[in-house]
Amino acid sequence: MSLGQELAPHLPFLRRYARALTGSQAHGDAFVRAALEAIVAAPNDFPRDVDPRLGLYKTFHAIWSTANIEPGEEPSGVTGFGAEGIAQARLSRITPLSRQALLLTSLEGFSTEDAAYLIGVSPEDVDSLVAEALAEIERQTHADVLIIEDEPIIAMDIEMIVRDLGHNVTGVAVTRTEAVAQARQSPPTLVLADIQLADDSSGIDAVKDILAEFSVPVIFITAFPERLLTGTRPEPTFLITKPFQRSTVKAAISQALFFDAATVPAG
Repeated sequence: MSLGQELAPHLPFLRRYARALTGSQAHGDAFVRAALEAIVAAPNDFPRDVDPRLGLYKTFHAIWSTANIEPGEEPSGVTGFGAEGIAQARLSRITPLSRQALLLTSLEGFSTEDAAYLIGVSPEDVDSLVAEALAEIERQTHADVLIIEDEPIIAMDIEMIVRDLGHNVTGVAVTRTEAVAQARQSPPTLVLADIQLADDSSGIDAVKDILAEFSVPVIFITAFPERLLTGTRPEPTFLITKPFQRSTVKAAISQALFFDAATVPAG
């Protein structure tokens, strides 16, 4: 099997991680492209002493940690940003190491040892970094959350997780029409949306309707994340895979709010 064939199944999930890390589909995908270009340019440098997925993420982290972003320039070795994206690209580079550790272990499911290898610290450091990230989450500004989910048990589970994190649930919608109506009635500061809704309407379309009226971060929830992570069209920045773990939802919510808060001008 060629290296490309070995890496292909892991690319959608690297895109998910890169987007969550940068807070942007465009910038996350740009870093993924840069990592792939580096592999194509020097295949013999690809780490073959570890699992292909680990090697892929390690190559990505090498690009991520060395990208040089200066005013008016694209990051060296990373194409696809453009001049007007520089400010957001700079913001994406300040995702703390603690959050990287949390995303790798909670969102991507890496072991503590594997996360340590990827970010170049000890396993003990990873545990400390994750604890630091979780403590930061506890201090995070509380959000008003709209849940768009047509499965009652799943909706109840998500609502419990959201409330346990200290956030307020403004409503639970099961259709596109309900979602838009509830958003208008109680404007949310965060939306968690399933893809397929009760009346065969689309959670993506519901979110598009909401975003036409409100600027709000969105986390999509789906059993088939690879279908939404091709990098070929506008796609979710934050994505949770069903069935999900509590820690995964917690990490995704925290990262979405982290970038939303960071882009609000100081008063």
